[in-house]
Amino acid sequence: MGKYALRRALLFIPTLLVATILVFTLFWIVPGDPALTILAGGEGDSGAVSPEQLQQLRQTLGLDRPIYVQYASWLTNVLRGDLGTSLWYKTPVWNQLKGRFLVTMELAVMAIVLAICAAVPLGVISAVKQDTGLDYLSRIFSSIGIALPTFWFGILIVYAFATFFEWLPPLGYATLWDDPLLNLQQLILPALTLAFNDLAFTARVTRSSMLEVMREDYLRTARAKGLVELRVIGRHALKNALLPVLTVSGYQFARLLGGVIIVESIFVVPGMGTLLIDSIIHRDFIVLQAIVLLIAAVVLILNLMVDLSYGVLDPRVRYQ
Repeated sequence: MGKYALRRALLFIPTLLVATILVFTLFWIVPGDPALTILAGGEGDSGAVSPEQLQQLRQTLGLDRPIYVQYASWLTNVLRGDLGTSLWYKTPVWNQLKGRFLVTMELAVMAIVLAICAAVPLGVISAVKQDTGLDYLSRIFSSIGIALPTFWFGILIVYAFATFFEWLPPLGYATLWDDPLLNLQQLILPALTLAFNDLAFTARVTRSSMLEVMREDYLRTARAKGLVELRVIGRHALKNALLPVLTVSGYQFARLLGGVIIVESIFVVPGMGTLLIDSIIHRDFIVLQAIVLLIAAVVLILNLMVDLSYGVLDPRVRYQ
């Protein structure tokens, strides 16, 4: 297990380095000049900006240097914990990100926990009761959940609660440590919106994995030994069926971090999604880089944790 964990950890470092190169390069090769955007006032008249002003600001921001020099300087600052200064707001990027990152992570964790807690039992029941009414209902529910777009389902939730229940989440935002109950009321609907699609997909994967495992010889042997069916399903079948579920859950969590942008806009959640939209409007590439890099780092760390958990659940995947 030690060699397996070490190899996966060593692979993580060059992968993260490649991610930093892609994040930096892609944002700086797109059309547009951040210096011109700042001088023109966002969407103002760029014709009023003189070439001298533009050149001076580009030198101040370091945009006139070769791209590899800019990358080396940026990466050095990132390794020191300095994500830069916003081109638009003139404040340290981390000051803008730290609160919003916690909000987005809380929302994503709530959504994935809700999805897994509901999807795994649903998939197991559907597999155990194959071709029964429960199985058909589960498959219909999963198909609907996969087919419905997340943003449309979120709008439906808002409309349903406002029209039929005359209830909407409280305005504003309260942190988890200041007012846990109010925080839960504000995030439960967006978390359910994000979890619905993931729940449906994970339930289908759980069902397929369980059906494959339940045909294995060792389960027939366990039943022949006189083990209770609940123990056979829970201890033997489910444990071996969790690897595909774990892989899908890691992928779904990565999707959640990217999909919260629209959901946060619908439910007015002050997370990284709304900050990302503001940064795109103002062409604030420094903030955009920081957000994408942060999401990429979280996804890579999550994938590393998923890889390490493979060795815990199934010793056969460990490197010898």
